[in-house]
Amino acid sequence: MNKLILGSLFFLLASCALVRLTPAGENVAILQLNEVSACTSVGTTTVSVVDKVVVNRKFEKVEEELRILARNRAATRGDTLVAVGPVVKGEQTFNVYRCRR
Repeated sequence: MNKLILGSLFFLLASCALVRLTPAGENVAILQLNEVSACTSVGTTTVSVVDKVVVNRKFEKVEEELRILARNRAATRGDTLVAVGPVVKGEQTFNVYRCRR
């Protein structure tokens, strides 16, 4: 019974963890590859979150948190992201571009 209570408490606390968009991250867009032809590539960024806490987390929530983290991280180098591939085990890679002059 104690394990059940402890597990439930852990799950509750983990689900309350928030990934917040920073003011700098708000200035970073996520686009498709065909939309960045006039932009300058400045590198890549790979971000990850926990995708399983006792049970698998909702894919949409994991995907949303990854986009937020990527936008926050890219803000110091560029203003646009393009996902390189799909989310795999709570991780995703993005190309970072500078599109605005």
